[in-house]
Amino acid sequence: MCSGVWIAFGASVRAAQFLVLAGKARALTSGRFHVSFEDIRAVAHSVMRHRVLTNFHAQSEGVTTDQITDRILELVPTPRSGM
Repeated sequence: MCSGVWIAFGASVRAAQFLVLAGKARALTSGRFHVSFEDIRAVAHSVMRHRVLTNFHAQSEGVTTDQITDRILELVPTPRSGM
C-alpha cells in the first residue's frame, strides 16, 4: 500500500469500548478470565470494519478498511510487562 490519507471518518471512543468488550467475550469463550492483546487483535477487524470510513483516495486505490486495520495492527507494538 502506498502511503496517503485514506480515512474520511475514524473510530470513536465507543470503538475502544467495544474492542475491550469483544475481547472479554473472546477470552471467556476460550475459557479465560483475562483479556490478552491477542484477543483485542483478533476482534479488531470486526469492530473497526463499520466504524472506519474510507475516503475517495482509498476507494480509488482499492484500499479497504481491513487493510487499514491490518496496517494499524502492524504499527502498534504489543506492550511488554517487564516481568
